[in-house]
Amino acid sequence: MGIIKAKQLVHEYIRRDEEGNVESIQTALDHIDLDVQPGQFIAILGHNGSGKSTLAKHINALLAPTEGSLWVDGKDVTQEENILPVRKTAGMVFQNPDNQIVTDKVWHELSFGLESLGYDNATIRLRVAEMASYFGIHQWFYKNVAELSGGQKQILNLAAIMAMHPSLLILDEPTSQLDPIAASDFLETVKKINRDIGTTVLLTEHRLQDIIPYADRVFVMDKGNVYLEGTPREIGVKLKEQKHGMFLSMPIPMQIYGETDSQATCPLTVSEGRQWLSHYCNEKGIASDSQQKGESTEKDRHTKTDSSKKKLSIQVKDAWFRYEKDSPDVVRDLSLEVKKGEFYALVGGNGTGKSTTLSLLSRVRCPYRGKILLEGRDIRSYKDRDLYCGLLGVMPQNPQSIFLKKTVLEDLYSVIGGRREKMSSEYQIHMKKEKAIEGIVSLTRLEGLLERHPYDLSGGEQQRLALAKVLLLRPRILLMDEPTKGMDAEYKEEIGKILTRLKQHGLTIFMISHDVEFVAEYADRVGLFFEGNIVTSQNTREFFAGNNFYTTAANRMARHLFPEAVTGKDVVTCLQSSNWTSL
Repeated sequence: MGIIKAKQLVHEYIRRDEEGNVESIQTALDHIDLDVQPGQFIAILGHNGSGKSTLAKHINALLAPTEGSLWVDGKDVTQEENILPVRKTAGMVFQNPDNQIVTDKVWHELSFGLESLGYDNATIRLRVAEMASYFGIHQWFYKNVAELSGGQKQILNLAAIMAMHPSLLILDEPTSQLDPIAASDFLETVKKINRDIGTTVLLTEHRLQDIIPYADRVFVMDKGNVYLEGTPREIGVKLKEQKHGMFLSMPIPMQIYGETDSQATCPLTVSEGRQWLSHYCNEKGIASDSQQKGESTEKDRHTKTDSSKKKLSIQVKDAWFRYEKDSPDVVRDLSLEVKKGEFYALVGGNGTGKSTTLSLLSRVRCPYRGKILLEGRDIRSYKDRDLYCGLLGVMPQNPQSIFLKKTVLEDLYSVIGGRREKMSSEYQIHMKKEKAIEGIVSLTRLEGLLERHPYDLSGGEQQRLALAKVLLLRPRILLMDEPTKGMDAEYKEEIGKILTRLKQHGLTIFMISHDVEFVAEYADRVGLFFEGNIVTSQNTREFFAGNNFYTTAANRMARHLFPEAVTGKDVVTCLQSSNWTSL
């Protein structure tokens, strides 16, 4: 028997009313069969709400099956006496680093799980020392957890789990809140654990660029079942043949390859992609043209000049901010301008001050020096109602912080006043609100989720609900903190189209993001935040074409031939037309 064996596994989320009667049943897992062998590296992908997180929680015995059987390391998880042994065997790391940390010091966090299991002091000291050395934690061993970056917190969570010597490691979208460099470091550590220790790894993830090429097997979930199973290359071929939306989750080299007529082996990594691209271009006689490149640059310059005539929506002038009087400044002499109708994205490492900057723009916090102007007016002069109803829309990093009601539909109606069944008796007002809700539900694709509790939604579905609530306020400036976190690639494309439409109607968008692929596809300008300030602010193509690390996989793969291509679509365009002006 494998380390994980599921047979006809079913799980249903049952919603009951106050009297205990069943109101609705949502099938999250639908007769799943699964067989994972010890030592394998398994990647699980699927749309938001496909059942990935629910499956992961079953394997860790956090949820019990409604029907069917599930065995983990030879133990039946449906038996109550096996729950604790299974949780010792199967360690789990969740999406949000802060949700898993329970103590205030790094060293105590490493030892907490071992203490809870009753290990003696000598064993605890040995394992803590071993994990701190293996994961490089010894340099910040005595720090307060609050001082750590997001990447360090997630490494700490991983080390704390590994200190208990699990034979199975479950990771549920562990890099969703990490910047690209921290995410890459974290995933390298996971691969090292699998390779060096032989721990079985089961990982659900939307950021597959750094993980799919190293997976032994890939499972694709759809509507609560395992839709496809195979090696990464097999899965890529099948998804492409079936024109399945999850093909957008495949690594960029594979997506670019899939748009050509090449008969060579499909590349999975950037390195393989560079070699394949060079060979393909030589074979087809495709080469870049410096003269056409110059024409394209002139075209970009002309576009930039036109946009400079637009009015400013956001101005930050010499802003400084610190959390406490004697603490270091988090925002330092920050100046920023965002034009009306512009999509501006801010990228940078965890802990550099990006989210703090967004809190200043939303007036949650105020700088102790400097000014912030919205549409030419000092932000401090706005009344709350004028600021947050029609001017500013704020989508926080944690969408749960703005959920108020028991169902998605009631939560949406709470934004525009009243529950559905308690609407105004005036017919016109009633119909106007109904139409607004119907429009936003359709726009954000929430149709099948209206009777669900917001907390029962997947991470990506919660992001969509949060966006819907914010858009119902009809803001002119939209502030977004990691809006694509936890979203599958297909819906990211939908979000991108939504934001593009909103921008065309004059909405100004300011977004903080670690998703460089999304930013490269949809943002007009990009700023790099470092040590409390913006070190550069450029149009999107110039920004990503000039960086080595804060750039896209497509640019790293193709820059030796097409230096200005920053998205997979750019590279495909170059291959199909060999014409720079098309970019």
